[in-house]
Amino acid sequence: MNLVTMTGEPWADYGLIDSGHGRKLERYGRFRFIRPEPQAMWAPASEDWDADAEFIPGSDEEGGGRWQFARAVPQDGWPLRWREVRFTAQNTPFRHLGFFPDMAPVWDWMRGRIEGMDAPECMNLFGYTGVGTLALAAAGARVTHVDASKKSVAEGKANAALSNMTDKPTRWMIDDAGKFVAREIRRGRRYDGIILDPPKWGRGPNGEVWKLEEGLPGLIADCRQLLDADSRFLFLTVYAVRMSALAIGELVRQHFADLGGTVEAGELTVREEARGLMLPTAIFARWSR
Repeated sequence: MNLVTMTGEPWADYGLIDSGHGRKLERYGRFRFIRPEPQAMWAPASEDWDADAEFIPGSDEEGGGRWQFARAVPQDGWPLRWREVRFTAQNTPFRHLGFFPDMAPVWDWMRGRIEGMDAPECMNLFGYTGVGTLALAAAGARVTHVDASKKSVAEGKANAALSNMTDKPTRWMIDDAGKFVAREIRRGRRYDGIILDPPKWGRGPNGEVWKLEEGLPGLIADCRQLLDADSRFLFLTVYAVRMSALAIGELVRQHFADLGGTVEAGELTVREEARGLMLPTAIFARWSR
């Protein structure tokens, strides 16, 4: 199994400006924000950070906290663009801004896997606000987007409208990821590619409880049943857990050994603009052929 690093480079509407002392300074379009970043254990390039807002973490371990604004920022968000995809960025109560910019190299990688295919079938599990879904749709994929949050799915549809992609063959599903995958298996469905970004903990639309360490092995096994010898990829990202890239890589390798292809694992990073250093953000495992 190969160990690799996938690095997100700055683009017009996003960049990691500086990082250090447990924080990071980022630009999202015309606005700048400071957020906590435990991985940034080094000193920043500059001590003089000018931001429109900073997220002040709470005392609990579940991600609580609040935004502290130095200047006015649109409460209903502002538009950003990645390649053909337009979407709304917004200050959320969970310190995020409506999408995960470190996923940009993953979006490019998936598009490369399905290049040249005629209407490949892809699925985005835990799809959030749909930027990854629209990145695939723009590349010609028929995408099934699954998320338990009605709000996130509504935001995904709004991003599709903003991108002029409402005519794309996308299924927007409000559902528990595990239950949906199990039903797809019973229906005899198959996919050319699956991306999944499961949270550490979560609840489904009917109160289903998701715990990553308990649910992930079974979910990967079920996703394997939706892929076959003609499929192109599975991409798994894991955030904010005490888990190794080697561990999730071995999990994927064992379940996909019969399909051949390549299994790789490693870290997602974002390149800092100030010095070019790489800030790690998540671990991943991927299968491709």
